[in-house]
Amino acid sequence: MKSSSFPTPAATADAPSRDARSLAALVGFGFALFVVVALVAIASGQYPLTPAQVARGLWHGVAGGGAPALADEVLWQIRLPRIALASLVGVALGAAGAAFQHLFRNPLVAPDTLGVSSGAALGAVLAIFAGAGAFTTGVTAFAAGIAAVLLVTLLAARIRAHDRTLTLVLIGVVVASLCGAAISLVKFVADPYNQLPAITFWLMGSLAAASWPQVASVAPVIVVGLAVLAALSWRVNLLALPEDEARALGANVARLRATVIGAATLATAASVAVCGIVGWVGLVVPHMARLVAGPDFSRLLPVAALFGAIFMLAIDTLARTVTPIDLPPGVLTAFVGTPLFLVLLARRST
Repeated sequence: MKSSSFPTPAATADAPSRDARSLAALVGFGFALFVVVALVAIASGQYPLTPAQVARGLWHGVAGGGAPALADEVLWQIRLPRIALASLVGVALGAAGAAFQHLFRNPLVAPDTLGVSSGAALGAVLAIFAGAGAFTTGVTAFAAGIAAVLLVTLLAARIRAHDRTLTLVLIGVVVASLCGAAISLVKFVADPYNQLPAITFWLMGSLAAASWPQVASVAPVIVVGLAVLAALSWRVNLLALPEDEARALGANVARLRATVIGAATLATAASVAVCGIVGWVGLVVPHMARLVAGPDFSRLLPVAALFGAIFMLAIDTLARTVTPIDLPPGVLTAFVGTPLFLVLLARRST
């Protein structure tokens, strides 16, 4: 499961040094691009908004006063919550993907490698099958995603193996397959007129129901997960070394690995709980970020998070504007992510 092309700390030392000003310039450019994409997302949709309406709506929302116009309602109750939620999901998946790829020293690893997405999907499917509401479904999905990763780590801890990262990946694949089989069983016995469509739509992913309460509920979890990764970013580079070498440098590999897995899983589970399964973001975005930021995780993490927000926001804007109906973002991420990933692989091989 290892890839020799994945960067290591030795490769980082051999690469040209990049100072803090270059990182600041890169992050500044990314933030400016994010603002442009966000402005396009605000103005685009079945009810388009002019720049004057956007400016007036933002001013009314901040300063208050006067009865809100229809454009203000669209801006504050529909567009801005969806933009905020899409950005948070992109940040979480981009950062988690970068962390998992660095942890497992494998560029083909994604945030759902340890079964968090499959576990969350099973939890949501069971909640829908039981007739639960949207809030309970989200909470169940989040808890089931965390439980799936805990099961993977506990099983891996009980199996004595020379390569623990490979063991984690293999057990994650097994648990994800088991969850997928359970989901298929529930879909088979579900009511085909009410429950099955709801299950199918949830599994395809959607941000159509985004609201400020959803943003408020998921933001603290994602922020905590990313804060932990940021605090440990300089130590995470040691995980790209063999375990004996990392221990020789003073790292508690088992504790550090568990902390990184826990933080990345928190962010991923929260994202899946609010929008369903959205693939490719956590796989493609870290590759894009690594091309411009290099393999040093302390540089890679903020760039991957920012690129994830831009990518997810652009995908969601396309999902709700290219057709009269709201397309599932997971479908578009696959259509966009597949050729983009092939291009990135071709560039790395040349």
